[in-house]
Amino acid sequence: MKSLFTLFGISLLLNSCLPESNNKHLSYKNIIILSDMSDRILDKNFPQKDLTEIHKIISFFENECVKPGEKIGDKSSICFSPLSENDIISVDIDKVKDLGDKQSYINSTGKYKNRGLKKDLLEFEKSIAEKYMNINDKGLDLLSILLEKVKNDNIIKTDRIITNGIDSTFIHYENDIYIFTDGYLEYSLQTNNHQFRFGPTKIDQLRKYCINNNVSVEKALNENPKLGLQPFKNQLSKNIQIYVVETFERGFNKKTQNYDYEVGFRDNEILKMVWDKWIIESGFKKPIWRTYNEGIYFKK
Repeated sequence: MKSLFTLFGISLLLNSCLPESNNKHLSYKNIIILSDMSDRILDKNFPQKDLTEIHKIISFFENECVKPGEKIGDKSSICFSPLSENDIISVDIDKVKDLGDKQSYINSTGKYKNRGLKKDLLEFEKSIAEKYMNINDKGLDLLSILLEKVKNDNIIKTDRIITNGIDSTFIHYENDIYIFTDGYLEYSLQTNNHQFRFGPTKIDQLRKYCINNNVSVEKALNENPKLGLQPFKNQLSKNIQIYVVETFERGFNKKTQNYDYEVGFRDNEILKMVWDKWIIESGFKKPIWRTYNEGIYFKK
């Protein structure tokens, strides 16, 4: 019995001498900008509107995510891709592995003077502007392309753990997708290749259903799912926040300065409800929808 207590005491003594683990939990942004280069950008106002908002996103990335001169060891990234192309341009700070080099790159100092983060972000923004000058698509199967990019283009970053001895660093990525679009939805259901467009005709159909049955858009979509869009789940979706950046308020009559329909049944309100329901039921985080006059809302 005495030996048992002796062993127990030795075990406690040994355990008390072991160092405690020093685990860290770090979070970084992975910002993805996807742009619908469809007929809407033929209107000379829209490319500049898009580029103005994209400039705000880039500034947010630099000043609120990376924070040159303040933050050490950042792993944030930002990329841009037209929805119609596989081409992706990006600035990924995590590609610079050495901590000293990383800080020189972020702060554009030392060997990265005049060729660090600041220059790369300027080139990144310039490349996006060139895309807007040279790409125009007559039509896009928007939602199917979105799902395809999420699944196969390696634009989504997944969490990981870095272990050093008994210490672990838990790396979490916040994947934020900003979709620049006119709000209309094209969607080829991958089960039967049937193309489905949620444009003016479908908006009117849903609105008439609501008026005839005296129900809200939300209730109509729940009562009759065929009025909306079929969800399509992906395991990666749960880690993604979608921002829908819509171009303008439809249904507003510039001559009368009034809307064609009352609150609750306007085109943008219907589009937002359809987008929201599809995004949530497809497993994404609750979406954030913004028209240009509202500006973009960033989550820090």
